[in-house]
Amino acid sequence: MASRKRKILSAKVKYDILREISFRIRDTFNLDEILNHLLDTVEKVINYDAAGIFVLNQDVILTPYYSPSRVISGIVQRGFDIQSPEKDQMLTHGKGIVGYVVSSGESVIIPDVRNDPRYVVGRSKTLSEIAVPIFRVKSPIGALNIESDTLGAFNHDDLEVLRFLADTASISIEKALQHVQIIEKKKIEGQLQIAREVQDRLLPKKSPHVKGYDIAGVCLSTYEIGGDYFDFLPIDKRSLGIAIADVSGNGIPAALLMMGFKSLLLTNASSRRDPSEVMDVMNRFIPKLTRKRDFITVIYGILDSQHHIFKYANAGHFPPLILRDNGDIEIAGAVGPGLNIIKKSPYETSEMSLNPNDLLLLYTDGVLDIFNSKGEDFGIDRLIDAIRKSSNLSAKNVIECIINVTREFSSQNLYPDDFTLVVIKRLH
Repeated sequence: MASRKRKILSAKVKYDILREISFRIRDTFNLDEILNHLLDTVEKVINYDAAGIFVLNQDVILTPYYSPSRVISGIVQRGFDIQSPEKDQMLTHGKGIVGYVVSSGESVIIPDVRNDPRYVVGRSKTLSEIAVPIFRVKSPIGALNIESDTLGAFNHDDLEVLRFLADTASISIEKALQHVQIIEKKKIEGQLQIAREVQDRLLPKKSPHVKGYDIAGVCLSTYEIGGDYFDFLPIDKRSLGIAIADVSGNGIPAALLMMGFKSLLLTNASSRRDPSEVMDVMNRFIPKLTRKRDFITVIYGILDSQHHIFKYANAGHFPPLILRDNGDIEIAGAVGPGLNIIKKSPYETSEMSLNPNDLLLLYTDGVLDIFNSKGEDFGIDRLIDAIRKSSNLSAKNVIECIINVTREFSSQNLYPDDFTLVVIKRLH
């Protein structure tokens, strides 16, 4: 590069620089444009052969610059040797002069990089280097770095210029990062909303009408979307399929698995009248939809409203809870392993009779695993007490009572895990 006389950073020079940068970046939130304008300004004041602006990877999450394998992201670079980012020790491990400046928040002038143990080669011709931190509030989030092919190319006047430019640009960088992150967040929120709407369509829109019975269900997700599920599957005029399930984990992965689960259940329940056979088939096919560590607990049963019998198979789920008309509680039935835990696991079909005024409750662990300020869990005993006190109410109101009692117990409106209930009452 041809020799250029350094400018003295007088008040007027500072004002001119600030005015020029402000004019160039006032109408843009594009981070590339902002940082390239900054390097253009640096070039007018200081000679360099290579320059770059680098930002901590953790500060560009949700932006196109983010890479899970890096500590530092090179947003804008000029004059550096082309190499694979995976082989760049500065980007992948936060090493080198830039890594030091970002981690320490200190500015550095290196007259001869060959004598500095912190230096890692970013370009083969570099002999001297200068770098200053870029701050976000009071913490360093990046560095403005320039390099020269000449020994001792930079001095404290250059350092003052770079510090001023970095401070000037930090506000614009902050706004640009926030703008990009807001846009990306809105995209994710939009996708979550779509996923939520899809999941809502998986759940029953209304309670089924079954002669002699009052039936209701609810599913309250901890996150925007969840991994609990219940359903009512009409089989014939006197038979209703009833399912409740809980996928391991939460959020989008659990919800996607639950969508696949419902599809399999609908296919198999429509062609098989033995709940244990349905579970056997489901257990064979679920591994095709899941990771090895995923599993599903589920109860699937068939309510025979003519003979008042509920036949069901239990794959690793909490057993059904029955409140008899005389006040007795029954918790019974064979329990097999959850789906996708044991490849060949035979499931048993259990059977129970429902008498007038009996109440059958199906629930997920989110109903029990609720804690109060003392660290006590809601647990099965409090659940039994809640249904006893509300057993004379409609199925829908029994559910509302349990929700109110659990929220009062925890003093919270949100649940730590997905909360799902199905209530089946035989009428007089």
